Amino acid sequence: MKRKEVYLIVLVALLVMAFFWSLGLGDVHISTKKIIEIFENQMFNTHNKVSFTDKYVLLNLRLPRILSAMLVGASLSLCGVIFQAVLLNPLADSYTLGAASGAAFGATLAFILNLFYISAFSVSLFAFFGAVLSLVIVLYVAGFKSNLSSINLIISGIIVATIFSSAIALLDYLASKDVAYIMFWLMGSFDSSNWHNIRILFLVLTIVWFFAFFWADELDIISLNELSAQSLGVNVVKIRFIALILATLLTAVCVSSSGIIGFIGLIVPHIVRFIIGPKNRLLSIYSVLLGALLLLIADTFSRSFSFQIPIGVLTGLIGGPFFLYIYKIKVKKFV
Repeated sequence: MKRKEVYLIVLVALLVMAFFWSLGLGDVHISTKKIIEIFENQMFNTHNKVSFTDKYVLLNLRLPRILSAMLVGASLSLCGVIFQAVLLNPLADSYTLGAASGAAFGATLAFILNLFYISAFSVSLFAFFGAVLSLVIVLYVAGFKSNLSSINLIISGIIVATIFSSAIALLDYLASKDVAYIMFWLMGSFDSSNWHNIRILFLVLTIVWFFAFFWADELDIISLNELSAQSLGVNVVKIRFIALILATLLTAVCVSSSGIIGFIGLIVPHIVRFIIGPKNRLLSIYSVLLGALLLLIADTFSRSFSFQIPIGVLTGLIGGPFFLYIYKIKVKKFV
């Protein structure tokens, strides 16, 4: 058995174990045996004896939250893989490019205008337009049509993210209600996870993953050298445009579901790239699994404290030093 296959099996096994571990952990402890019995009752209409409390906590509170954490972690990691490939930049992800802040601005605007009650897709739609606007501004300022250096891209992302963060603060100040909820949500939270958001996340993640998997060879060529890709017949403009739109859409869905969760899209692709290499087809598989695992573990720890730590704060504390390391050690050769 090849080394990469062993890593894949280990990663899947760890994700399954973390899933059941997280389901049982909380104020109401539920054993793995009880979890399996509850799932058997739901899936096969068996008649295992389980308490109403265990069933309600598992199916209505923990399961949606855990699935949301796994899907968001997988999605943000995949976004990082795509952004880094098409922008030829080791520091590119939804957070550093400002796309997450733009999506948060759009989602906050939808919340304040109560557009959620008009349509369930309003928040995601506004988040998408905000993320696209942010990404367009960043790429324009950084000089998308010229040499897109890491320094220009990251500085532009920081500036645009700061502007949108100030705009969000202004909206919160002007809002007359739900300010505390919006502020807590913006720091990253899975408290409001529901099956509607899970279905949207799963659908969009599946679409974007299929793109990343089946166009992986083209992404490999683009990530090496744009001129070489064009000489080999790869339509760089078309693939880059589709990739950026899909990754931005996925970012928007994540933000509208759970707020801003930074650095997952930066950390995970680098870890996977270090272990299995730079091939984008493998990156898209392993990054999705590892991102789901890491964010699931992080969220489980965040809700295990007596005072719940917003998941975005936790990932920021962990990812910030990692960002500095990547910037200091690796980015110089890309400038």
